Amino acid sequence: MKKDKTREKNELREEYKRSDFPGGLIRGKYAERVRRSSNIVVLRPEVAAAFPNEQAVNSALLSLIEIAQKKADIKKCRSGSEKKCHGEKAG
Repeated sequence: MKKDKTREKNELREEYKRSDFPGGLIRGKYAERVRRSSNIVVLRPEVAAAFPNEQAVNSALLSLIEIAQKKADIKKCRSGSEKKCHGEKAG
């Protein structure tokens, strides 16, 4: 008996020809879509050296956000634009 040499439609071939792509080949066809949907951030080497892993980076950034929000709340209280500051009613 001979083995059947038919290929599955999803199987990759070892080599492709340009004629296999009737619409033509376009370099970077999906690059912009990937760029928009990606959330990868590249750190400068000196910043990356300060943090051993992803958890350390996230912890530092979350702390910075918390400090910035507290500072913004304090400025709102001092300007009198907030009715409630730290649980108290503004005068």
